[in-house]
Amino acid sequence: MQDIHKHRLLILDFGSQYTQLIARRVREIGVYCEIYPYDVDVSFIKDFAASGIILSGGPESVNESVHVRAPECVFELNVPVLGICYGMQTMAHQFGGEVASSDKREFGYAKIEISKVTPLYESVPQTQDVWMSHGDKVVDLGYEFEVIASSENAPIAAMAHKTKPYYGVQYHPEVTHSAYGKELLENFAFKICGCEALWNPASIIEDAVQKIKAQVGSDEVVLGLSGGVDSSVVAALLHKAIGEQLTCVFVDTGLLRLHEGDQVMQTFAENMHVNVVRVNAEERFLAKLEGVNDPEKKRKIIGNLFVDIFDEESAKLKNAKWLAQGTIYPDVIESAGSSSGKAHVIKSHHNVGGLPEDMKLGLVEPLRELFKDEVRKVGVELGLPYRMVYRHPFPGPGLGVRILGEVKKDYADILRQADSIYMQELEKSGYYDKVSQAFAVFLPVKSVGVMGDQRKYDYVVALRAVETIDFMTARWAHLPYELVGLISNRIVNEVKGISRVVYDVTGKPPGTIEWE
Repeated sequence: MQDIHKHRLLILDFGSQYTQLIARRVREIGVYCEIYPYDVDVSFIKDFAASGIILSGGPESVNESVHVRAPECVFELNVPVLGICYGMQTMAHQFGGEVASSDKREFGYAKIEISKVTPLYESVPQTQDVWMSHGDKVVDLGYEFEVIASSENAPIAAMAHKTKPYYGVQYHPEVTHSAYGKELLENFAFKICGCEALWNPASIIEDAVQKIKAQVGSDEVVLGLSGGVDSSVVAALLHKAIGEQLTCVFVDTGLLRLHEGDQVMQTFAENMHVNVVRVNAEERFLAKLEGVNDPEKKRKIIGNLFVDIFDEESAKLKNAKWLAQGTIYPDVIESAGSSSGKAHVIKSHHNVGGLPEDMKLGLVEPLRELFKDEVRKVGVELGLPYRMVYRHPFPGPGLGVRILGEVKKDYADILRQADSIYMQELEKSGYYDKVSQAFAVFLPVKSVGVMGDQRKYDYVVALRAVETIDFMTARWAHLPYELVGLISNRIVNEVKGISRVVYDVTGKPPGTIEWE
């Protein structure tokens, strides 16, 4: 079996909002890479044995943040280096160049002219549209670098070392707005670093299966199956690797979408012959949530009860030695600290809602190297239904946080039906895959309506749809009026208890994507 990590790139993060996007783009072209903070231990950088190193962008200024620099060892390892935005600026500065504040901040589209063809710009047009986002710019390269591309506002838009495979670009090739960004990353990875395209869904699965077998041996594994993308792909992957040694515990909270519990059982237990224990716990969850209005309290109650029920069922599996989780690579990045204390987000991720400190089970996390888009591709490769794998995100507490205020069974039943109609019409119109996330929200307020000649006084649902790349910011989806009207008419006519439908036109910020 080939080593899919044999050729790999190291990305040193200076705090750019696009750093994870760099990694995703590199992996999309078939090369494995990992992200670490710029001040990670020097010994780690050396031991990583990268085929090349990418220095990300960041919010700092080299003239103000004297300690935010690329480690000197990066330039002593004899491997290619690509600096992006701040990465280019610190590299130029560290080699004796000069960086200054721009008179005009350059943000958005720019046109660059390539003045010298190097391996970085092989087989691409001389004039390109790119995406800039910087306040500083390199104004003097010193004597070791030369200009290879310019823009109107940045005469040094790209640079190359005269004798070593070091390159810098002032723009962001990782974003889709940069027309030939993919080709630039391919040139860097393949032609400059000498990498091979070994990273693809089939090879990822083969590698994961071998690692699972080596880790687990003949032991039994238990997995909390939620029906979400991550846990579903983990279930399929573990089943492929160890078959009957896997037992999935599916806790049906009563807060799932319409027919979702039955669909999960049909997919895994009936079609894939995975051993799934279904726990119908709707009454327990609704009893715990009675009278609770605060969204954070609802989340904690749902998460804690889920763990309790999962623990109860796991305890019945006397031979289970391992707990499988759907931890993915962004969870790993966000949970990691930086030696300088400048890590972006420091938070813990526990996919089953919180692990007990005295837990005796070992952890199996076969997705911890993968981004969400890679998880989806692996799921399709494993034979999971496309719509299950590419379904919109669904919160862990389920409809518990899409019902504003107290959660009641009749509220959940009404919302399930309304949400199902919404999804049906988005699918029929082709808009389901055009928006990033869509869902209905139950509002515990009543509004007057008229059905036929009778007055109605029933509840309100809100429809939400957003378009986003990273879910950090989002704009409300501009669905056609005719489509929104059709959905509204169907919900009011077909769902007993609804008299009015509204459409949420709030972006993020100032709003959040979910309502609670």
